[in-house]
Amino acid sequence: MTATQLRYAVADGVATITLHRPERLNAFTPVMAAELAAAAEAADADDDVRVVLVTGAGRAFCAGADLGGGEDTFRDRGARPDPVPRGTVDGVPRDWGGIASLPFARLRKPVLAAVNGPAVGIGATMTLPMDVRIAAASARFGFVFTRRGIVPEAASSWFLPRVVGISQAMEWVATGRVFDAAEALRGRLVSRVVPDDELLPTALGLAREIADNTSEVAVGAARQLLWSMLGASSPWDAHRAESRALVELGAGPDAAEGVASFLERRPPRFGAPVGDGTVAGVPRWPAPPDDVS
Repeated sequence: MTATQLRYAVADGVATITLHRPERLNAFTPVMAAELAAAAEAADADDDVRVVLVTGAGRAFCAGADLGGGEDTFRDRGARPDPVPRGTVDGVPRDWGGIASLPFARLRKPVLAAVNGPAVGIGATMTLPMDVRIAAASARFGFVFTRRGIVPEAASSWFLPRVVGISQAMEWVATGRVFDAAEALRGRLVSRVVPDDELLPTALGLAREIADNTSEVAVGAARQLLWSMLGASSPWDAHRAESRALVELGAGPDAAEGVASFLERRPPRFGAPVGDGTVAGVPRWPAPPDDVS
């Protein structure tokens, strides 16, 4: 894909998406939102991609929304056209954060965030639908929306309490303060903190572990199952979906290869692709509602 505010590259099964406005600390714009959505969709459709890795160029991950519009930054543009189309939800313009983040929730491949510096506002919330966040020691986080007179976006009012719990989520959102990587680790926003120069090797090592040792269809089905069951009303919903997936995957070539490689004490040679629809009967999640245009 071609893009102006990010870089997209695929190598050895890993699609690396790099936010690329280093002169503005990778500040978020509508163009970046559209390009992130397109990158997520490209990675999902590419059978050569097993894992997606998101990071930032230069000394920041993403410093938040570009505030170059001054006091009118968050004002509805009304009759003024958007720089790229964004559609509506519930009859109002969709927020750019949700446009950028929800395609990552819908991915059928694991997503890793390598947070290499400040991740503030949308820079923090865009990572929440990603599966694993690894932070450099110099990283800083902030859900600063209440200090700007607005509410959190990017569907983070759904994701953040599920990732860190409601009490921690409310503390960070209500205060709007910026905090360091050590606090992010204590609050379980990130899974680990590593020295700055070890961040990308650590993230790529985890990506390689997934790509080299696991079945693409099994990981795709498992990712959809785990995320979708966060909103399920009963464990029976999980039992129903898992039973169906086990029947379908159990009859497939990757299950046979998984057992054979274990018994023969050799690396597996999985080959079943995720395709372009549901994986193992697990419905695509989250399904767009009817009021999105």
